[in-house]
Amino acid sequence: MTTSTAAAPRGPVSTHILDTSVGRPAEGVAVRLAARAGRHADWRPLGGSVTDPDGRCRDLPALPEGTTHVRLDFEVEAYFENSANSAKKQADAQRDAPADRGGAAGAFFPEVAITFAVHPGEHYHVPLLLTPFGYSVYRGS
Repeated sequence: MTTSTAAAPRGPVSTHILDTSVGRPAEGVAVRLAARAGRHADWRPLGGSVTDPDGRCRDLPALPEGTTHVRLDFEVEAYFENSANSAKKQADAQRDAPADRGGAAGAFFPEVAITFAVHPGEHYHVPLLLTPFGYSVYRGS
């Protein structure tokens, strides 16, 4: 039996998530992809994926012809609620925070939605740097 070492073809959009609060990739985060053709058009859900142990989504759906804008929706609340590594950090943060936090037990940002413009034929890698109380994104390579 032979094994191929060639990389699987990648779609026009990819992402990965790094949990900078613990210095590791964020595994198990659901990511949804939507697209639209024109800034006034309705969003069209295309599907999604879940981050792997490296924090990467390697199988996001292809974009339809005519796509001008893409939105990635990251469901991060469940990740922080289920993450054993962040449990102690959350407890410490809640202990040190003001008494009334609005009942938030998980991440301050339960969802992260990133919208960006695209051009045909280009690849877009959009990493998410994540903590329970903030995030940052950029166009990667």
